[in-house]
Amino acid sequence: MSVLSFFVRILSVALALGISGCRPQAKVQVPAKLILCSFQPMYVAALNIAAGVPGVKVENMAGPQVGCLHDYQLTPKDMARIEVASIFVANGGGMERFLQDVLKSRKDLPVVDASRGIELIKGTGAEGDNPHVWVSVSGAIAQARNIAEQFAALDTAHAALYRANGGRYAASLDSLRVRMHAALDAAPSRDIITFHEAFPYFAKEFGLTIVDVIEREPGSEPSAAELAATVRTVKARKVKALFAEPQYAAKAADAVARETGIPVRTLDPAVSGSDDPRSYIRAMDANLLVLRQALGTK
Repeated sequence: MSVLSFFVRILSVALALGISGCRPQAKVQVPAKLILCSFQPMYVAALNIAAGVPGVKVENMAGPQVGCLHDYQLTPKDMARIEVASIFVANGGGMERFLQDVLKSRKDLPVVDASRGIELIKGTGAEGDNPHVWVSVSGAIAQARNIAEQFAALDTAHAALYRANGGRYAASLDSLRVRMHAALDAAPSRDIITFHEAFPYFAKEFGLTIVDVIEREPGSEPSAAELAATVRTVKARKVKALFAEPQYAAKAADAVARETGIPVRTLDPAVSGSDDPRSYIRAMDANLLVLRQALGTK
C-alpha cells in the first residue's frame, strides 16, 4: 500500500467517524415544571391537583416534618429551589412571613395563594388574622379549589386536568367532612382545650368550643399563672378534652393533666406527614377517632 493510499484510508475512517458523531442524539429530556409548595398542607393539596400532569414535579420546600411556618427561615437550599421553580404555592393569610423574601428573589415567580377570597378568623393584638384555614375540612376544600383554578390559569395547556383533579380531591374531602359531621354533631361534650391557635376553623366547622389554649405560640411556654388559670377552667367547665399536637412537646399539657386528671390526647393539625397524597385525609380520620373518644360520641 502506497503512502498516499494509507492517508486516504485514514482520512476516510476519520470522516466516517465524524459523520456518525454528528448523527442526532437521543432527545434530551426537558426539565420538569417545578411546583414548589411552602409546607405540608399545600404540598399534599398540590400533589393531588397536579397528579398525572405531564412534565410537572411537586416539591415541599419546608419538608414533611416541619410544623407551622410562623418563624420559618429560608435556607440556601430553599433559595436555590426558588430560583428554578415555575410556581410557588403558599397558604397565604399571613402564614408565610418569609414570602416577601421569596418575591424579592424572584419577582417573576407566580405565587398561588390558597386562601384567596376565604374569610379569615380575626386575630387579636399583634397576632393578625388566623391563617390555619386548612385545619377545617371545609377550608381545605376551598383551598383545593383555589389551587386548581390558579394552576389552570397559569398552565392553560393542562387546565382541564388540573380542574378534574381538583374536583376529585374536593369530592374526597367532602366525603371526609360528611363522616366527621355524622360522628361529631351529636357529641354530648363540646368544650375542648387545644395546644395552640391551629384549631379555631376546625372548632367552628364542627360546633366545638375552644375554652382555652395552652400555648398561644408554639415554643412560648405558658407561665405558672397561665397554667393555673387553665386548670381552673378545666375544673369549672368540666372539660373532658385536652389536646396536644404531635409536632410539639406536650410538657405544658402534661402539667395540666396532672392537676386535673384529664388525659392528654393528640390532635393533629396536619402540618407534617408523608408524601402520601391521602395524608391529610388520614390525619383527619385519626383526629376523628380521637375526638369520638374524648367527647363521648359513638
